[in-house]
Amino acid sequence: MLILLPPSEGKTAPVRGAALDLAALSAPALTPTRERVLDALVAASARPDAVEVLGVGAGIADEVARNVDLRHAPAAEARAVYTGVLYGAAGLDRLTTAQRRRAAESVRVVSGLWGLVAPEDRIPAYRLSMGVDLPGVGPLAAAWREPLRAELDPRAEAGELVVDCRSATYLAAWKPPRAAHGSWVQVRVLREVDGKRSVVSHHAKHTRGVLTRHLVTRRGAAPTTPEHLARAARELVGTELLAVELDAPAGRAATLSLVVA
Repeated sequence: MLILLPPSEGKTAPVRGAALDLAALSAPALTPTRERVLDALVAASARPDAVEVLGVGAGIADEVARNVDLRHAPAAEARAVYTGVLYGAAGLDRLTTAQRRRAAESVRVVSGLWGLVAPEDRIPAYRLSMGVDLPGVGPLAAAWREPLRAELDPRAEAGELVVDCRSATYLAAWKPPRAAHGSWVQVRVLREVDGKRSVVSHHAKHTRGVLTRHLVTRRGAAPTTPEHLARAARELVGTELLAVELDAPAGRAATLSLVVA
């Protein structure tokens, strides 16, 4: 099982600890692209128009300025650096040793800076979205597409279930190869009010985090098919969820709908 998450916009900056070691991150084949993106981000963040270049508001100019020192800033495990609604619900920094091992194998954050991040990877806090057209690199989703294919396609082609909790911005960087679409499940969240359902955004982050935590903490084998995933998600009905629905056309990507009140 491969659970794909987007990074959080908000991050907790480590206050102590060793600096970033790119060579120590998981997926070492991504290191050349990480180096290129990191150098370009440091340079862009030092520009007077950095907030415009990175597509963020002036209110977080301090976070952008912090990018300049990324190679020397303290780093910590990604499970503690990524914060916000999804990660608060997933609680990847509140796991037992066995659960942490499962998360380390199964959970990957798709990042505009690092490409892929495992929960135990040590990273500094940074500010960069996959949707940025970064000077010196270009659109990040395009820059990461081939490196992520080389890293993730073999897992998908081996039949590993891909539980996709990413937003469209991060989906643009990698999709499973067509031959593996039968094992690809995109997770969406619907809100039901007075019998009517609608797609939600903010609450969707929380619910995807709840599903992620359930998958890495529940007893038993990890799901291996979309149907098994739906059965696992239905274990949350009556607590976090009203209903779970699976649309799984043969040979095509499935959609897992999590219905909340």
